[in-house]
Amino acid sequence: MSFAFALCLVTLMGLAAIGMPIAYAILVSSIAYLWAAGDGIGLAGKILLDGMYGSFILLAVPLFIVAANIMNAGTISDRLLRFCVGLVGRFKGGLGHVNVVASLIFSGMSGSAVADAAGIGKIIIDMMVKSGHYTRGYAAAITAASATIGPIIPPSIPMVLYALVSNTSIGFLFLAGILPGLLMGAVLMAMNWWISHRRKFGVEDPVPMSEMPRLTVEAFPALLMPAILLYGIYGGVTTPTEAAAVAALYALLLAGFFYRALSVRNFYGILVDSARSSAAVGIVIGGALILNYIVASENIPDMMANAMAGLDVAPLTFLLGVNILLLLLGCVLDASTIILVIIPLFIPTCNLLGIDLVHFGVVAVVNCMIGLITPPYGILLFVINAVTRIPLAEIIRDVWPFLGALLIALMALILIPEITLFLPRMFGYQG
Repeated sequence: MSFAFALCLVTLMGLAAIGMPIAYAILVSSIAYLWAAGDGIGLAGKILLDGMYGSFILLAVPLFIVAANIMNAGTISDRLLRFCVGLVGRFKGGLGHVNVVASLIFSGMSGSAVADAAGIGKIIIDMMVKSGHYTRGYAAAITAASATIGPIIPPSIPMVLYALVSNTSIGFLFLAGILPGLLMGAVLMAMNWWISHRRKFGVEDPVPMSEMPRLTVEAFPALLMPAILLYGIYGGVTTPTEAAAVAALYALLLAGFFYRALSVRNFYGILVDSARSSAAVGIVIGGALILNYIVASENIPDMMANAMAGLDVAPLTFLLGVNILLLLLGCVLDASTIILVIIPLFIPTCNLLGIDLVHFGVVAVVNCMIGLITPPYGILLFVINAVTRIPLAEIIRDVWPFLGALLIALMALILIPEITLFLPRMFGYQG
């Protein structure tokens, strides 16, 4: 390890330890490396611009953010929730099931766990608490857990970032996320059903079946968005980035003209908020591009791959080890940083061991999403605490069973790659 790289690591860990945002810590530590290595600081700008302008797929990130914010701002979320209440609200733990199903549906529109939790999540928490059948902590915990599904079912911003660092097909990654997302929803609903029986939660008054046609018609245009998105990509009509633009336009037409729930003033606010969110992601991406250049310059990924080859590690053992590491890192780092900075280190080893990169990517993203609800620093826990003012201790106390259920789903994905690869192979994936 060179002195410059050691300085980079010490600077990064030191700045992160004193509380500097990780994106800024990465940028400062990367600049420290370039200075110590005798390279011009202008090289950082060149790496950043080359990486940004050479990655057309990155345009999908702000477009998906805009689409999610428009969905949250209009009455689309309310219509989807009424449809979900009619669909599964009649069962034991009904509003908990509604919470999970709403996240499954909304995940096909937003691609963001935070957008799911802060938008439709706040509404369903209020519904669960006002019903009198659920505690505040339980409502918040299942909302945080179900929001992790958002970036698994397409569209998915984290998978766009993984495609950037792994040169994997974003189309096949999107397809590969569908069954794992449904599995996550199934285990969360099973856990909700079990806890509801154990704690004897009350049952909501069922929506008459005669109301279902009307609720379905109201929600149908919103339910079409995932279908339009997937058809555009897999029907060869659009690229994933163009599909993101179509998703944003469709959300705008739906909220502004069809449902008439979006004013010009609100739309301006949405664009401002989306720009801020996109800029925050962009800073992390920019820092990661420079840091990845440094890691590649130091030949760290190849050194790791050769070390693993020398140890004769089995692919399953490697996968389990990486996932344990990612779970630990997920307690202290956000998903974007893990995907952009940490995961690229393992990709050469995956190639060497014959681990499919689509399978690895989906498992890694699921792992990162679980990290969003892992105490003590799960970002989704803080987001829900901020938007609902429910004490963090209450949320953490009730989130453990759902965290355990998601870990069971993660283990199934690791041990049974076919869950992830079944749909991509149906559409011609040869991995």
